[in-house]
Amino acid sequence: MPELPEVETVANGVHERVRGARVRSVTIGPHKEPLKSPRSHIEETLTGARIERVRRVGKTVVMDVSKHDRTPAQMTVHLGMTGRLLVSQAEVPVPPHTHLTLHLHDGREVRFVDPRRFGRVGIVDEGTEYEGPGAEPLTIAERDFAALFKGRKTPIKSALLNQSLLHGVGNIYADESLFRAGIRPKRHAGRLTRAELGKLHGSLQTVLRHAIELGGSSVSDYVDADGVRGFFQLEHRVYSRTGQPCRDCGAPVTRIVLGGRSTHFCKTCQK
Repeated sequence: MPELPEVETVANGVHERVRGARVRSVTIGPHKEPLKSPRSHIEETLTGARIERVRRVGKTVVMDVSKHDRTPAQMTVHLGMTGRLLVSQAEVPVPPHTHLTLHLHDGREVRFVDPRRFGRVGIVDEGTEYEGPGAEPLTIAERDFAALFKGRKTPIKSALLNQSLLHGVGNIYADESLFRAGIRPKRHAGRLTRAELGKLHGSLQTVLRHAIELGGSSVSDYVDADGVRGFFQLEHRVYSRTGQPCRDCGAPVTRIVLGGRSTHFCKTCQK
């Protein structure tokens, strides 16, 4: 599932390409699963609208749109496991499993493609600002970050994945951040020292920002708004490297299942 860096990359790419464009018409596919709002409401809200901004909130792409006679609204896109949000010329063949197409006045199209149909598209009520459930990991202060885990008995890996605490952090970047902070994923979040939490705060933000610079991690179906794969997977230290030598000490990377999620770490480098 695309995580914060991948969703940020997609949102930024779409924003750069379609900001200020107007939606001429909307085509919605036959499947109901991807739709969080009635198709008539999606069509009515987006047809004729101007795209003001495209941004990320947590793991959700948010498209702000406006019409001269209506309160500004927002379209939300959750990519699910295999979702893609692509900007294409109209003559480019439409990929299979395209569930929503915004036909722009300049002849281009914004297409939401999702083979497994776990992604979701919806409209936020007009005048309502979409907000994620937890804190933003890229901007949260170190003190506030440490306070999130105070007294928590859950493993720190599970706490990082708790979207009500931090929105947008997923399996890849939790593993990579814990490795760089030297913290084992099974340690209780509430027992970490302030110094350890400070180091984790820094490593998490560094990893996320670097992953955004490299266009995210393409370990499955993820591509950006132009259909291009990311490169951060080439810099993974532990994620999905089970049995391979640690890039710092040479010990084999260990894989366990924690909270139902594959978890990768180095027994030597992480304490």
